[in-house]
Amino acid sequence: MRQTRVHLVRHGEVENPQGLLYGRLPGYGLTDRGRRMAQRIAEHFAHEDVVHLVASPLQRAQETMAPLAQTLDLPVRTDERVIEADSVFEGLNLGPRPAQLAHPRYWRYLLNPFKPSWGEPNLEIVARMRAAIRDARAAAEGHEAVIVSHQNPIWTTRLSLEGRSFLHDPRRRQCTLASVTSLTFDGATLVGLDYSEPAGDLLAGAEAIT
Repeated sequence: MRQTRVHLVRHGEVENPQGLLYGRLPGYGLTDRGRRMAQRIAEHFAHEDVVHLVASPLQRAQETMAPLAQTLDLPVRTDERVIEADSVFEGLNLGPRPAQLAHPRYWRYLLNPFKPSWGEPNLEIVARMRAAIRDARAAAEGHEAVIVSHQNPIWTTRLSLEGRSFLHDPRRRQCTLASVTSLTFDGATLVGLDYSEPAGDLLAGAEAIT
């Protein structure tokens, strides 16, 4: 049986002048730099054996996938299971000094970083992502599939696949804008995990809120 590869791609840079944690909010598309990142993703996979495309329903993910879909002349399957993680902090400015979190109304959401208590549980994120990955692997059996998703779901899933703790410093996630986390399967068995940054030269100065 030929191996199958499923590539988890994080979307490109998002237009977000207010610096908000936009999460699942509508209307957040790519910047000019983000569109260049999306084009770089298309170039990265242009000559690979990709036969199946999946994207989160959010605008930034759909726009990141668009150049690749056009390059390969493939349809894009929109999958709610690879959407951004839900969070009660959505819409807040959570920059280097997130003053809003000092308000007592948010204290109850900061009690358990393992779950986490401020949003969608990690185990639920992993369950939906792994189900989507399983389906993409089956659809592309013997070939390659690309899923455009978001940093939190991709990184949380990677931690699970590698048997690592969910508790981590978000600033140290190896999942930059327009990065590619590649899963290699022999049948249904994961036999390899690789990471690359096709748009690495475009990252300097890029905004990456979520």
